[in-house]
Amino acid sequence: MYDVIIVGGGPAGLNAALILGRARRRVLLCDAAEPRNAGTPATWGLFTRDGTPPAELRAKGRADLARYDTVEIRDIKVTGASRDGSGFSVLLADGRSARSRRMILATGLRQDLPPVAGFDTYWGTGVHSCPYCDGYEVRDRPLAIYGRGHGGCGLALELSGWSRDVTLCTDGTDGDLSDKDRARLSGNGIRVVEAAVERLDGDGMRPHRLHFRDGTDIPCVALFVMPFACSPSPLITELGCELDETRSVVPTRDYERTNVPGLFVAGDASRRVQFAVVAAAEGAMAAFAINTEIIAETTR
Repeated sequence: MYDVIIVGGGPAGLNAALILGRARRRVLLCDAAEPRNAGTPATWGLFTRDGTPPAELRAKGRADLARYDTVEIRDIKVTGASRDGSGFSVLLADGRSARSRRMILATGLRQDLPPVAGFDTYWGTGVHSCPYCDGYEVRDRPLAIYGRGHGGCGLALELSGWSRDVTLCTDGTDGDLSDKDRARLSGNGIRVVEAAVERLDGDGMRPHRLHFRDGTDIPCVALFVMPFACSPSPLITELGCELDETRSVVPTRDYERTNVPGLFVAGDASRRVQFAVVAAAEGAMAAFAINTEIIAETTR
């Protein structure tokens, strides 16, 4: 019986394990090594680690855990999970199982990209979802946004802080843009292209141009997609977690608690902004809450 099973070995899971290890809790961290940012060359906006490659960051996090003998790491996928009395039971890909008092799901999300040629090719190197993570590196260059409606307008206006050459592409529709949105876009020098998007071309390393089905194209060194549907881990719904209106993330409560007693969700699968530094902080908060709960239970 572990005190805590953590599913996911990104910033949230690693930092949760670190805090729990320092609290001398017996922890099992299971990592399937399927990070959403696997194709991203660098992690930005992380204090003292700005620009660190994601794989290097994860390796450093694991190295930090090596000194804590109550923390066990297994490179394995968790294929199933359930409530087990007052705790939890997980089934591992090798057929073994494990049990714990508490559980943290730090599983992140799987990014579902629009079905446009080239988007998957440049995901992480020229196709992005977060300007705070990737806007600075493409500042003052031609940027495109793939999106519609008020959300697409908002992302385009947001990116105008990084470049004055911004185009909102609505992919064959009027974009459901209100007159007010159109006026704001025009007033800030942002173009709107309503032609259907055909493909994103580049040199294999970075994109160069975005082509439309009407034969036109625009220069594009980076394309930002509106938060398209992201798929949460099946474990989240299997354990009975509530999801938000997008069916993508968990509306966690204080200290990353969910509606399921004893179950915490930290990182990109929770409701907050999806920064590595925020994910790490959420892991720490969940770990703190869990340790506090266990102390209360065992010192009655």
